[in-house]
Amino acid sequence: MKPLLLIDVDGPLNPYAAKPRRHPEGYTTHRMRPTGWTSAESAKPLRVWLNPGHGPELLALADAYELVWATTWKDEANDWIGPHLGLPRLPFVDWPVMHGRAPRGTFWKTQYVLEYAGSRPFAWIDDDITAMDHEYVDRLHPARALLMRIDERIGLTRTDFDALAQWAEAVCPRKGGRGR
Repeated sequence: MKPLLLIDVDGPLNPYAAKPRRHPEGYTTHRMRPTGWTSAESAKPLRVWLNPGHGPELLALADAYELVWATTWKDEANDWIGPHLGLPRLPFVDWPVMHGRAPRGTFWKTQYVLEYAGSRPFAWIDDDITAMDHEYVDRLHPARALLMRIDERIGLTRTDFDALAQWAEAVCPRKGGRGR
């Protein structure tokens, strides 16, 4: 069974903390109104920067991983994010509680990521992962896990995609190599 690749949107795919009005190279601007989006300027939609090159990179990783949204966008990532990247509908973590209390100083998502993963190996890309999350996962998860903190000013990079491919190959080697 393939490991999971748990994908956050804001930070890894949408480098929301980049300099205002200056998206990183390769990104395009989109205006979106996902459910629950509220803005100080109520008529103004959410600005999202997406790199169309990330879709093919994620699809290439789908040979080695089961791709899953692990974002507060939940299933709406399939409607608002996936189409801009050329991704099919993906399963998603349906957080039972968002932004709630977290065990021992961990990020609120971490406990639910472990519940979703069960005993499967997983890689998780998010901009809020801390050393406490690494410690928590190392202590409680029965399989291998890769937690990658992605800089929310930069988003995913070539180095990140290479690291994800290498980790998957080490966890679940495929006959004939990676095919890339």
